[in-house]
Amino acid sequence: MNLEKINTNLRLKTPKEIVQWALENSKKPIVTTNFRPYEAAILNVVSQVKKDIKVIWCDTGYNTPNTYKHANKVIEQLNLNVKLYVPRETKAYRDVVLGIPQLDNSRHKIFTEQVKLEPFKRALSEHNPDVWFTNLRKGQTVYRDSIGIVSKGKDGILKVSPFYNWTDKELDVYLLENNLPNEFKYYDPTKQLENRECGLHT
Repeated sequence: MNLEKINTNLRLKTPKEIVQWALENSKKPIVTTNFRPYEAAILNVVSQVKKDIKVIWCDTGYNTPNTYKHANKVIEQLNLNVKLYVPRETKAYRDVVLGIPQLDNSRHKIFTEQVKLEPFKRALSEHNPDVWFTNLRKGQTVYRDSIGIVSKGKDGILKVSPFYNWTDKELDVYLLENNLPNEFKYYDPTKQLENRECGLHT
């Protein structure tokens, strides 16, 4: 598969056309979300094309009340087929024995594994997808600047980012035109810095 050629061919396609192309080449697609800002866009465009697509939500347990309310609103509005994954350890237990370690603390790696990586690995193992829709966009991190609309991870899954070249302003218009909510009071305890990868995509 020539990813460079595919990305060139998809560059002028709409997000919906990109989703349609990917689904034609997929038997077990998923879309992931954490209900951070602008996630309603990817969930809307993918579910428009495939209404019953599995929506993998790995909830760390540290989302803000606003994020949980937002998630519930989007799930109901789009009638999403959500598959929820949570850490094996409770937040109450972790708060006592581990807390939320800072990035320079050696225990931060353990924390990230518990609240994000292990639930996600479990989801991938159970659903074994061949295509993974995500809302990664150019300009978010150095790594994301390098991947393009379509990329392939170490796990061999084809990762598709239909809004890869879109700006926040363009997404604001998309959300408005499609009557979709947005929410900015979002917190990811594994990243702590906006331009840092959390480990799912590298």
